[in-house]
Amino acid sequence: MRTAPQRLVIATRESALALWQAEHIRSRLQELYPGCTVELLGLTTQGDQILDRPLAAIGGKGLFIKELETAMIEGRADLAVHSLKDVPMDLPQGFCLAAIGHREDPRDAFVANHYSSLAELPAGAVVGTSSLRREAQLRERFPQLQIAALRGNVGTRLRKLDEGQYAAIILAAAGLMRLGLGERITARLQASESLPAVGQGALAIECLADRAELIDWLAPLHHAPSAACVLAERAFSRSLAGSCHTPLAGYAVFEGETLWLRGLLASRDGARVLRAERRGSPAQAEALGEALGEALRAQGAAALLAELE
Repeated sequence: MRTAPQRLVIATRESALALWQAEHIRSRLQELYPGCTVELLGLTTQGDQILDRPLAAIGGKGLFIKELETAMIEGRADLAVHSLKDVPMDLPQGFCLAAIGHREDPRDAFVANHYSSLAELPAGAVVGTSSLRREAQLRERFPQLQIAALRGNVGTRLRKLDEGQYAAIILAAAGLMRLGLGERITARLQASESLPAVGQGALAIECLADRAELIDWLAPLHHAPSAACVLAERAFSRSLAGSCHTPLAGYAVFEGETLWLRGLLASRDGARVLRAERRGSPAQAEALGEALGEALRAQGAAALLAELE
C-alpha cells in the first residue's frame, strides 16, 4: 500500500488560469490523501513580467516555468503544475513529468462580440493572437485579415477585445472552460481549421526526477490515453526542434485502438504550409511522432526551419 504524504507544496504562477490548475491538482491530491496538507507557492515568472514583446523574442515559453523549477531545486516546492503546451520539449536535467492529467478540449476558440465566425470578418479586421502557429494558419486561410500580437492573461485578452482593440481573438478553449468562461467562446475551431498546439489542453505535473516516492504519490493523477497523445505530439515537435520561433502544430487522437497524429509546419505568413499524418499503436507513440517529423522533412521541412530561424 502507498505511504501517504504528510505535506506537499505546489509551485504555481499567479495568473487566474495557473491558480485554477494548481487548485485542481491540490483538490485531487487531497481526495487521494485526506491527511495531507497541500499548499500553493505562488511565483511570478519572467514570462509574466515581460508583456510588451512576443514570447519568441524573449526566450520562449520556458520563461513560464524557470522560477518554478528553481523553487523545486531549493526545496521550497515539491511539484509544479503547468499547461503542457508551455513546457519545453526537453526538460532541464534532473526534472521529469511525473503525470499528465486528463486532457480538456484541445481546440482553439474563436472569440468575438459582433461576428459568429472567422469567415464573417471583413477584410482588414484585426484578429489577436500570441501564437505563431495560429497566425500562420490564419494567414493561410484568411490573407485579407490583419493579425496582431496579443499578450497578457485570459482576462486581459478578453478586456482588450471588449474595448474594441480587436475584432476577434483566438484563445485555447481549455483555458476558457477551466475559468468558467465557456460562454465567451463564439466558435470552437476544428482541427482541420486550426490544428492545435502540441500538448494544448493537457496539464503536466513536474518534479525532480530523483523524488521516487513523490512520483509514486502522483501516479494516480496520470491519464494514460491523454499521455499517449501528447507523447506523440511532443516527439514530433522535438524531431523538428520546434520552438516558439516555429509555427508548428501537432495533434493526436484515438481512433478506436489506433493513434492518429497530424502535424503541420508553416512559414509565418502562411504562404508555405507542410502537412502530414501518421497512424500507429499508442504503445509506439514516440516513434509515431518521430515518423511524422521525418515525413515533413521529406517535404522540405529542414529548409523551411532554416528560414524560420
